[in-house]
Amino acid sequence: MCGILLLLLGLLGFISNPLIGVHALFAADAAHNVLHLVLGIILLSAALWSRIHVFFWLKAVGTLLGLLGLVGLLTLPSTGGALLGIVYTNGAYNWFHLVLGVAMVIIGVYEKRAA
Repeated sequence: MCGILLLLLGLLGFISNPLIGVHALFAADAAHNVLHLVLGIILLSAALWSRIHVFFWLKAVGTLLGLLGLVGLLTLPSTGGALLGIVYTNGAYNWFHLVLGVAMVIIGVYEKRAA
């Protein structure tokens, strides 16, 4: 589910819309959209590859997203800027990354125990 979400966000970022884009609610440039696509492909590949490996990748990608969101919240103005000089983001996307990252880590830990 998280992989599909990231794929859809990455694809939506390449279509002109008021939700995701350089001057949209969730600010993202092409590099940001490609990053979402790559992370979505990693998660979907892991889910198809092995049920055990998907939990590791959920935790890994969730940790990465959470850390990027936290760094963005601490270093960038809410109006936006280049996160680590690589991808353009804003406060709304930083909060989204932080919340999604924490949720993915929780799912990765909890579901592995349930399985």
